[in-house]
Amino acid sequence: MIPEEMRSALARKAASAESPREQAIDVMFELQDHYGYMTDEAMEEAAGILGMTTLELEELATFYDHIYRSPVGRYVIHVCDSAVCWMEGYQRIIDYLCQRLKLTVGGTSPDGLFTLLPVCCIGYCDRAPAMMINRNVYGRLTREKIDRILDRLIEHSQFHEME
Repeated sequence: MIPEEMRSALARKAASAESPREQAIDVMFELQDHYGYMTDEAMEEAAGILGMTTLELEELATFYDHIYRSPVGRYVIHVCDSAVCWMEGYQRIIDYLCQRLKLTVGGTSPDGLFTLLPVCCIGYCDRAPAMMINRNVYGRLTREKIDRILDRLIEHSQFHEME
């Protein structure tokens, strides 16, 4: 169950829209941030707030690549597999991430920090190959740049564990 303060804020947000359905993605993102992924309970909460059925939300959630219906790592890496990224080294990036994080595409690293997923296109074609981690986009990827990004995220994660 979500905190009442959060429920009230989401209800106000939905009520402020011309149609509460306009806020479906934003509401699901906030609930996903709270639960870690869109649990069945979160789907029911969102449906109640938005005045939609859980089936309607399920259709939207399963269509949208950034709504997760099963547990994911703290950081979700979406590697762009558009034609441009394929030409600019998509496979090299995927292979390196799998090796470095000890996972497979669609899987989560043994420490639970990272989940690796392909995504159709993230609109960063002029900076291919590209990836998105928790809604932050990174382009012109090299092994060195990936190492810097991952090291920073790991360090950030360890800092939060100590708090």
